[in-house]
Amino acid sequence: MNKAAKSISALGLAAALSGGVMAGEVENKLMQMIESGDAYSAETLMPLFKQLEPVDLDFMLGTWHGGKFDGGAEPDPLNWYGKRFNSVNDVEPILYPGPDGTLQNYDKLGRAQIREMVFADQVSAALIYDQQPIIDYFRKVSDDVVIGLGDIKGKPLDFFFHLTRDK
Repeated sequence: MNKAAKSISALGLAAALSGGVMAGEVENKLMQMIESGDAYSAETLMPLFKQLEPVDLDFMLGTWHGGKFDGGAEPDPLNWYGKRFNSVNDVEPILYPGPDGTLQNYDKLGRAQIREMVFADQVSAALIYDQQPIIDYFRKVSDDVVIGLGDIKGKPLDFFFHLTRDK
């Protein structure tokens, strides 16, 4: 079996093990990027993000483990875990493991809510921080993986991250 066939076969196996079939080329590319742990620029990620399916509010409910597309280059003093969507009006946007190992919200950035908002001509779930000028837009990679784009007022639109649903 040649290298390309092995890669395609491995992707098919990964999709089967994750409980679903990857919808398409963009989703496959993003899954490979997430699994690599490498750094990727906003110029690379933005066109892919814009091609993904939107998600509704109910889809986002639950606890999600997060990761960044920075290749580990950015310091992470909190040891960021992810986000917890308790309801549309109650989101813990910055979870980290507390001293006892339980997940805690980083209260200095407050809490958040989710609403459907338009970004790049698509209506999708977006997280709106209560006390910070930040909106996170979400798009679907699979039933258990989303890509987020953090829009921080006054900063370049270039902070991409991924979330994987806790089982």
